[in-house]
Amino acid sequence: MTYRVLAAMTAAVLSLSACSDQGGEASAPVDENAVRVGVLQSLTGTMAISEITVKNAEILAIDEINAAGGVLGKNVEAVVEDGASEPSLFAQKASKLIEDSGVVTVFGGWTSASRKAMLPVFERTGNLLWYPVQFEGNECSPNIMYSGAQPNQQILPALDWAEAKGYKSYFLIGSDYVFPRTANLILKKHIEDRGLATAGEAYVPLGGTDFSGVLAKVQSAGPDIIFNTLNGDSNVAFFKQRKAAGMDAPVMSFSIGEQEAQAMGVELVEGSYATWNYFQSLASDANKAFVSAYQSKFGQDAAITDPMVHGYLNVYAWKAAVEAANSFDPSAVRAAAVSLGTIDTPMGPVSFAPNQSLVQTAYVGRLDGDGQFDIIADSGGDIAPEPYDPLAFPGRTCTPG
Repeated sequence: MTYRVLAAMTAAVLSLSACSDQGGEASAPVDENAVRVGVLQSLTGTMAISEITVKNAEILAIDEINAAGGVLGKNVEAVVEDGASEPSLFAQKASKLIEDSGVVTVFGGWTSASRKAMLPVFERTGNLLWYPVQFEGNECSPNIMYSGAQPNQQILPALDWAEAKGYKSYFLIGSDYVFPRTANLILKKHIEDRGLATAGEAYVPLGGTDFSGVLAKVQSAGPDIIFNTLNGDSNVAFFKQRKAAGMDAPVMSFSIGEQEAQAMGVELVEGSYATWNYFQSLASDANKAFVSAYQSKFGQDAAITDPMVHGYLNVYAWKAAVEAANSFDPSAVRAAAVSLGTIDTPMGPVSFAPNQSLVQTAYVGRLDGDGQFDIIADSGGDIAPEPYDPLAFPGRTCTPG
């Protein structure tokens, strides 16, 4: 079955300065027979810089669906909760959404720590989480649809590009939690396998702002390039202190998109690199139409990022799977989702593989002075998701069900 995301979709994000809601928000008023879904993102705390706009994208997709007639004859009511950048709170709010609010599915999460905290809740209740952000792999659950990139769809294409550029020495900097630690484990395995060198590795707490010791290690190591898996507003402190230290080693980031760059101040990150599966600057007609419609509603300075598009896509994929299954039951929806076939989106045609992860293309971008990424390389086509890296986790496979 082929499902086409509505051509008229209007993008979904407000600038951070306009976003101060703290949770409990719902989409347009609905009748008492509406079907409820959860939207669970960090609206406060260190991750709010990234997650507020993902919430907006998910809410607007729901509002568009309602305007077009809803799902199976029902309006969709969004129940919004704030994970507040705390993994334990994400778990509590997920349980609240499912057991108290009676939602049939949940859209949200960002950090792997939040996803890991929520996972037992979804497995215990049999509900389904649609997760929109790149992550470290090494996980395979029948209760999560993973639309964000697996390592072989983001960090390894970045390494391919850096190796082709002649970079031989890599310094790995990350926030101290599961995604950066595991992503860097995978990177080190591949760096060694290719005969390259890991010059060093350093971590700071999530939300940490003191990079003096980290930058001293980088300067001592003298790497050709820095691979950055910092998350949230730690990136602001890192790039400010890097600039003050006069460091010129290029930086490749995996959690900085257009929204984060503009919120941080473009001058801090101009000229740095990022690898994602979507950039706002994608030149396709579908993306141009999407960006034009989005900016006509939210202003010419509004930015769209990879996780926002994945969050938006997840809502429409859920709708298509519900209609294919003729049911809101999470198990039926999950089975239908991996049989949908191609989904046409602003990021190009994508589909869910049997392992419940998305087949998608990788792009490398260089940030320009306008806060947009000039696409300088791509993976040459779609990449099938590989939850378990064969070098880091040999012999492991993903067969959810």
